[in-house]
Amino acid sequence: MSALLEITNLSKSFGGIKAVNDVSMTVERGQICSVIGPNGAGKTTLFNMISGVLRPSAGKIIFDGQDTTNMKPWKYAAAGVGRTFQNLALFSQGTVIENILVGRHVHMKSNALDAAIFWGRARREEMAARQRAEEIVDFLEIEEIRDMPVGGLSYGLQKRVELGRALACDPKILLLDEIVAGMNHEESEDIARFVLDIREELGIPILMVEHDMKIVMDISDYIHVINFGSKIASGTPDEIKANPDVIKAYLGESEGAAK
Repeated sequence: MSALLEITNLSKSFGGIKAVNDVSMTVERGQICSVIGPNGAGKTTLFNMISGVLRPSAGKIIFDGQDTTNMKPWKYAAAGVGRTFQNLALFSQGTVIENILVGRHVHMKSNALDAAIFWGRARREEMAARQRAEEIVDFLEIEEIRDMPVGGLSYGLQKRVELGRALACDPKILLLDEIVAGMNHEESEDIARFVLDIREELGIPILMVEHDMKIVMDISDYIHVINFGSKIASGTPDEIKANPDVIKAYLGESEGAAK
């Protein structure tokens, strides 16, 4: 079976600076895959190209058999790419359920007339969207806050809502950008559990950029390491921990262990 996501010789330049340089990698179906590296290594730039926020300077992206290298950004969700962002991108005045429903917009096919009379297709789509949103609320264990404005929630719960909105588009792959950044230990452990459940129960493969090495090593099947825009290593968590190039990139020395 072919990989779900195949990235070949991907590069991105900003002026004379190469933020990503000739990176190739794959994400297999059913896999939790992580991209790690020191600050400024090019991880988020890579993510932005995969999700259509940035157009590559060179290289190719094949997702689920389709060349998405130059796809229009607004088509990515419909193609099956779900994403969370390093900085929260929620509607703070909206409730939890309203924010999750935003993720269903890609599946809504009703026109203005359908919506105006709210009958037939528009009614069926609205009912289906609400049912799916409620399923996600249950899955993420946020029933008690479903009707609360997102802006009044803790940072950890807001991150969970953003995860729910990404799931609402029924993605074929989920891209998580620093999903536990800014969380305390308990919140991070909760999110890690949900990430595992997303793969095991929902069957959605995951590609994540993450700085929390404990989370990365605990839940990843495979890891790619980037430094100064170039990939320096790929392997299982045990292989990455023992890789001298990774140790040097993180610690600045040839002996020790990746933290």
